[in-house]
Amino acid sequence: MSTATAARPRTRIAVIMGLVAFAVYSVAPVWWLVVAATKSQADLYTTNGLWFAEFRLWDNLRGLFTYQDGIFLTWMGNTLLYGVAGTAGMTLVCVACGYGLAMYRFRGRGVMMGAIIGSFLVPGALLTIPSFLLYTDLNLVDTPWAIILPSFFSAFSVYLAKVYAEGAIPPELLEAARIDGAGEYRIFFSVGARLMSTGAATIFLLGFVGSWNSFFGPLVYLRDQHKWPVMLGLYSWLKVKVDNSTDLTGLVVVGSIISLVPMVALMISLQRYWRSGITLGSLR
Repeated sequence: MSTATAARPRTRIAVIMGLVAFAVYSVAPVWWLVVAATKSQADLYTTNGLWFAEFRLWDNLRGLFTYQDGIFLTWMGNTLLYGVAGTAGMTLVCVACGYGLAMYRFRGRGVMMGAIIGSFLVPGALLTIPSFLLYTDLNLVDTPWAIILPSFFSAFSVYLAKVYAEGAIPPELLEAARIDGAGEYRIFFSVGARLMSTGAATIFLLGFVGSWNSFFGPLVYLRDQHKWPVMLGLYSWLKVKVDNSTDLTGLVVVGSIISLVPMVALMISLQRYWRSGITLGSLR
């Protein structure tokens, strides 16, 4: 048996062990969250964190949805509004920008791409003060628009859309549509946007996850707790323990589980776009 042949089983074992370790590392926090959501406040601190104790999930859910007159549902509704409205606008804007940069040749195109790529290097926190001053002048502070409007613009999503458009849209197809008399807007919505559906679904998912988990922006721009997203609201419940010794950790754990449901549902619902994209790539 050659040395290369003998090394293959060891390599396979090492790869499998690495994948198992990665799976455990990824699943363990979720498992702890699921287990902790079924425990009472006392069992949360006194029992094994990775196994069940007395099943109190329904009581925990009832307490979550009734605490402070059900403000958690308000936070979930706010987060859904910010996520859907902001991400839908961002997807449309970024897909259109990426399509334009990929399909058209115009003066300053290279400079624009350089500016988009260079913006990756600018930390978002660096723009907090000028953004706050701008929103104050526009009377957007403490309004949903302070969260929704900035979500419309994402340099990374524009770059992702450009790269995808270059590989998914044949220029000859656009020329054929122009010969048939179609205008540029009709070509984009009827041809380009459809061929970019897989890339648009990816952009929407990444943007929605980022918006759903947003914390810093709402912390700076929103004052009224009835306008907070769910992540900021759950953080405020954790802070209560520090301020007045009221422990709401159990509610935070259950709320964290509930806040995962929309993202899991979105991931499952968008799978058909990735399957269709893979099939399209294999046919081409």
